[in-house]
Amino acid sequence: MAPVLQSSQPWVEKYRPKQVKDVAHQDEVIRVLNNTLETADCPHMLFYGPPGTGKTTTALAIAHQLYGPELYKSRVLELNASDDRGINVVRTKIKDFASVAVASGQRQGGYPCPPYKIIVLDEADSMTEDAQNALRRTMETYSKITRFFFICNYISRIIEPLASRCAKFRFKPLPQEVMGSRISYICKEEGLNLDDEVLSTLSVISQGDLRRAITYLQGAARLYGSSISCKDLINVSGVIPPEASEALFFACKSGNFDLANKEVSNIIAEGYPVSQMLDQLLDMVVEADDISDEQKARICQKLAEADKCLIDGADEYLQLLDVTSNTMRALCNMPEDFTYEA
Repeated sequence: MAPVLQSSQPWVEKYRPKQVKDVAHQDEVIRVLNNTLETADCPHMLFYGPPGTGKTTTALAIAHQLYGPELYKSRVLELNASDDRGINVVRTKIKDFASVAVASGQRQGGYPCPPYKIIVLDEADSMTEDAQNALRRTMETYSKITRFFFICNYISRIIEPLASRCAKFRFKPLPQEVMGSRISYICKEEGLNLDDEVLSTLSVISQGDLRRAITYLQGAARLYGSSISCKDLINVSGVIPPEASEALFFACKSGNFDLANKEVSNIIAEGYPVSQMLDQLLDMVVEADDISDEQKARICQKLAEADKCLIDGADEYLQLLDVTSNTMRALCNMPEDFTYEA
């Protein structure tokens, strides 16, 4: 049974760093945390930054290095705040765990085992404001016997009273060379053949998210074997093929509404996510050399408005058509109140 379990293990977990020092490209954070581990005196911590940059890995590695495998389960509580985000969780599960004192610090098996417990709150920016306010009092009451590790993508969604009680650590997006190095190591371990173009494509479509890149890589390996092409990665990732977004952009430049409407209908019929198309259109507009700054500003404003409407549940076809028509107006220097004749 062991080989089967090994082969079915997600590579994200298989290659997750087990120690803080192994986390890639977060040198300043790691240096401070290594000093903290030496004293075993952790403050409340807030890890924030883009997804897939090592925040959760770092928090769990600290806990494992402090307590070891034997005490970890009794000393560490892991919660995903996007699921357990209401005030009742703070009043029951978190408060019950935080209020129980632990034995005084005694090293066991080479681990410091400090005299406090750790609560890891992943995706803490999904917690309601009421829950965060309730948590503030819990942190103060049990600060001697419990430490909180908050993990979030957007620090602005953490209320200031909570953020001010924590040591803040910003995790930077991973550059292409760092991701390429880690992916190359995994490919070597798994016996995969990826050339530089494929590695570059994987880095681009994962947008600096190493977790996403490893997931795409494993999916492609399961479907296509050891030799993986750029097209294979695009198919696995669900990213809209560049030719589709280029065709829509070309239609906008042409000024032909019927052609643009046809491209929009094709995108919807193919089932491509419109939010992803907006992201790709944004990149094309920003990087275009033949578009003025004023035109870019008009287009980006409409992209932002459509993205907000999609989040609120608006119809994908109508939003993409609206973006397309407004992009056409901007590129053809038509006034914003211009209307097309049937």
